[in-house]
Parts: sequence; structure tokens; C-alpha cells
Amino acid sequence: MQTMWLSGAEWFAVLRIGLGLWWLESWRHKDKKTWFTGGGIGWAVGIAEKHRWQFVRAGFDLTVRPRPQLMAYIVAYAELALGLGLIFGLLTPIALVGGLILNLIYFVLMIHDWAEQGQNLMMALISVVVLFAVGWQAWSLDDALGLFQ
Repeated sequence: MQTMWLSGAEWFAVLRIGLGLWWLESWRHKDKKTWFTGGGIGWAVGIAEKHRWQFVRAGFDLTVRPRPQLMAYIVAYAELALGLGLIFGLLTPIALVGGLILNLIYFVLMIHDWAEQGQNLMMALISVVVLFAVGWQAWSLDDALGLFQ
């Protein structure tokens, strides 16, 4: 597909890289000292406790609450890995699915916050589009290495 300025594959690479930059910004803007000493997960505890769906409260209590420091590291470094993977186009389909899952978790947890909903829905939509458009065909290490042909 040829479009103005770039090919279709290159436009999907632009979307992929933009999504990667968005994930990198999610990682960069965290106050790491506060986040890793309980601030991030402590904030999420308050959200989960008041959640309207019992299965979300129960899942949070089972998975996150018993290990807040581990979960803080997992969330922060998952965002970093997603950002770098998408920017450089390395293991792109895995990064897209991982990001989609993380966005859906954020979406469900923050179901009452419309500002967060918009961000997570847009990121999820871009992930789906880039995944089904095989958005690692241009400007990616996956393409250079012959991965996911």
C-alpha cells in the first residue's frame, strides 16, 4: 500500500513507535523513589478497595496486595520494556499483546476514571491495529533479524 510520504508499513511503524514512546513516558514520569517504596501500589490499593466490581477487589487482594514492592517493579519495568520493545521493534508482537493486556488491566481497575479510560482505550486500539497490520515490517529489529515473517 502506497500513501502520501510513507508506505503503509512505514505508517504502521510510526504508530508502533508512537505507542512505544507513550509507554516510555508512562515509565519516565513515575517518581521512582515513591513508586518503589509503596506509593504506586498504595495508590492502587485505594482504587481497588472502592472498586464497584467484587472480582476486581478480590483479584487485587489475591495478586497485588500481598506483594506490593514486587508488583511496583513489575509494573514499572513492564512499561519500560514495552516502550523500548515497540520503539526499536524488537519482539514487537509480544510487546503489543503485553501492552494490550496491561492496558486492559488498567482499564478495568480505573473503570470509574474517564480520563484514564481514554488513554487506555487509545493505547489498546493502537496495539490491536499495529498487531493485525503486522506493524513490525518497517523500521524494526524484528524485520532486520527476520523475526515474525
